[in-house]
Amino acid sequence: MPDEIQTEEIIKDIFKQGKECFIPRYKPHSNHMDMLKLSSAADISSLTLTSWNILQPSDDDSAREEALAGGGLDLIFMPGLGFDKKGNRLGRGKGYYDTYLGRCMKHPSGKPYTIALAFREQICESVPVTENDVQVDEILYEDC
Repeated sequence: MPDEIQTEEIIKDIFKQGKECFIPRYKPHSNHMDMLKLSSAADISSLTLTSWNILQPSDDDSAREEALAGGGLDLIFMPGLGFDKKGNRLGRGKGYYDTYLGRCMKHPSGKPYTIALAFREQICESVPVTENDVQVDEILYEDC
């Protein structure tokens, strides 16, 4: 989203390193999200802009590989509104990432390592959490 760390340069670097990249596709009116494979960095330009101003594969795009249908994921970059240094994350309230991580934990490859990408201003003393919230493994932000 526009108020989050932009990841396009990270995606380009992933492909330069010869790695695979999966991006989220959110299902509206639910908390279901899939991670679908991009074929290249240029593939981003073929994605559909959602009402949330997010580029994602369209709902009728069934040709893309879903990460949990294969080998799972090693790493997920996590967005959020706020984070604390204990690894708690305040999302936007739909539970997309927490639900997806729950699905990952049931996959043979297990839970991927999670890194929250944040602006320094998003680091808080504490953020509200519930029993369904999954902590991030690391928070990456510029510390001036």
